[in-house]
Amino acid sequence: FDIVGPVMIGPSSSHTAGAVRLGLMARAVLGEVPVRADIDLAGSFAQTYRGHGTDKALVAGILGFRQDDERIRDSLAIAKKQGLDIRLHPVDLKGAHPNTAVIRMIGVTGRVVHLRGASVGGGNILISNIDGYEVELTGAYPALIVVHHDRPGVIARVSEILSRYEVNIAFMRVSRQNRGETAMMIMELDDMPADEVVEECGEVHDVEHAFSIPSI
Repeated sequence: FDIVGPVMIGPSSSHTAGAVRLGLMARAVLGEVPVRADIDLAGSFAQTYRGHGTDKALVAGILGFRQDDERIRDSLAIAKKQGLDIRLHPVDLKGAHPNTAVIRMIGVTGRVVHLRGASVGGGNILISNIDGYEVELTGAYPALIVVHHDRPGVIARVSEILSRYEVNIAFMRVSRQNRGETAMMIMELDDMPADEVVEECGEVHDVEHAFSIPSI
């Protein structure tokens, strides 16, 4: 991989392929067809996004295209045709990775998601914030995301469900904004969990919302 790099539409693995994956991750977290996306571009993304096609790549991912899809170059026109409202804003984010995008999306049902991530090289990405929760999510594994009240026993009960269905946890992180309020649990898994697994996790006492996202 270090020699050949990802299979992609160019010109840049970080500015194009990685940007597509950032858009794909935002769409996956939203969980529905988006109708509007406001995108802040920081660092080199802000400086070179037109020349490297970063704007087209991000929009392509939001449309659900993968990094080797030839429609990437036409994504802005496709988005307009589909009625997807796209707004891009070059910004200055102190201390941010040079290839950072902050994506705020609204879906067809009115669901809103706010995601911050960076393209860290070679087409790889790192999502650092989802809806105000500090996270570490690469998209290399399918994941179960659980928003829950910050109370004892919730993590154990969700873990027990995964164990019962023989779903193995590869990595796990829990983030909270304030003690005793709400928290976000992210479990990166070896396999995509079945719908009934996600549904049962969502029914755990003190869980507000549970959903899964595929690897991208």
